Amino acid sequence: MADKDLVCGIWPVIEALRAGKNVEKLLLRRDAGGDGIREIRNLAMERDIPWQPVPAEKLDRLTRTEHQGVIALLSPVDEQDLDEVISAAYERGETPLIVALDGVTDVRNMGAIARSAECFGAHGLLVPKQGTARLGSDAVKSSAGALLRKPVCRVSRLTDGLNRARGHGLRIVALTEKGTGEVGTADLRGPLVIVLGDEGEGISDHVLRMADELALIPMAGNIGSLNVSVAAGIALHEVLRQRKG
Repeated sequence: MADKDLVCGIWPVIEALRAGKNVEKLLLRRDAGGDGIREIRNLAMERDIPWQPVPAEKLDRLTRTEHQGVIALLSPVDEQDLDEVISAAYERGETPLIVALDGVTDVRNMGAIARSAECFGAHGLLVPKQGTARLGSDAVKSSAGALLRKPVCRVSRLTDGLNRARGHGLRIVALTEKGTGEVGTADLRGPLVIVLGDEGEGISDHVLRMADELALIPMAGNIGSLNVSVAAGIALHEVLRQRKG
């Protein structure tokens, strides 16, 4: 993790929060307390920024700077509102396409998916604020800069974001080995959310239950699953193929 992704110390973190810096997450030493820590927690709640209690050793591994029990993780990626991203696509006369990621924690996968989203014409990424890969400089590098060009919409719960997308008329198609039909036979031409999960755990059950359709990618080999970024590229290419056809 690059030092430019971190703000360390009680008052520097407070100033970053007050100034509206793009703080992705806060790490607080488990036994940290006092007025400054309380203000940090209050500011985080006001801005809906997740924070996590961690052992002091984790903070020490992240930086050699005096951190006073608190580190803010910054992101160069600006958050955008999902409703505005979808509405803007409609206003341009385009068919909205959103890529939603459930539990994708690998930075390189996140970057590669963003790159595919850019290449195949998706309008934005939908990711939860917790349990997902950091959107720091490493992810931006892995995306070849796509994360700086493609709207990223972060939500407290992925199901909330999916409900909002459905309210705009988008169908939800989950890419999963539990699917009964192949992604190539699914109708991907209309307003759409493609949902992908980490190849280890897959898409969580409560997210799968929201899907209008479960689709799978047919495979001939003996390995049970594809890398999620590869799966994303295949699915997004199929969307583009259908829409151009």
